[in-house]
Amino acid sequence: MDRFLTPSSTQQFELIIKRSRFITSVGHVAGQVAARQFIEQCRTEMPDASHHCWAMVAGPPDDIYLQDQNDDGEPKGTAGKPILNVVQHSGLGNIVVVVTRYFGGIKLGAGGLVRAYSQSASQALLALTTRETFVRQCVQVELAYGLLDSLEHWLAGTDILIEERKFDTSVHLALMVPLGDMTVLQEKLAVLGGGEIIAE
Repeated sequence: MDRFLTPSSTQQFELIIKRSRFITSVGHVAGQVAARQFIEQCRTEMPDASHHCWAMVAGPPDDIYLQDQNDDGEPKGTAGKPILNVVQHSGLGNIVVVVTRYFGGIKLGAGGLVRAYSQSASQALLALTTRETFVRQCVQVELAYGLLDSLEHWLAGTDILIEERKFDTSVHLALMVPLGDMTVLQEKLAVLGGGEIIAE
């Protein structure tokens, strides 16, 4: 997999189930740190809510090491896991889903909670606007100052991102390269630098 869909922006959806309000906040995140910051932001914005249950796929959809979930005080397995299950089946990546519950006075039971959290996440993802993103690999490039303008001009017409620039006796760039563009980049660097551009 070299590309996948991700939320285009932060979006929020609401559902009422047996007088409980379920507010689903969906965000685009690049990594687990950003996902946890998003979760804390939801807590800050709705501090009086009963629960903030969440799930994240904080990288490509098939990266199990960047997936996590939490029930936030609901009975074990009734909230975070159902939300994560919905996200996993959606095929979306770089995503965090927080379902905030305001208790309405009627207990839903374990089965009812699983259905409520699943439904909240499902309806939010159905209404979600998305954009395509790429699985990227970091490539470190070292080149002479005189080649920088030509390389930056070429990069502007690609999906390759310049993550970082450092300047000393030569220019050092950290490029985030879509997996499908690795060969094209290597060929361009060879032509542009005549073998004098170092890429690793």
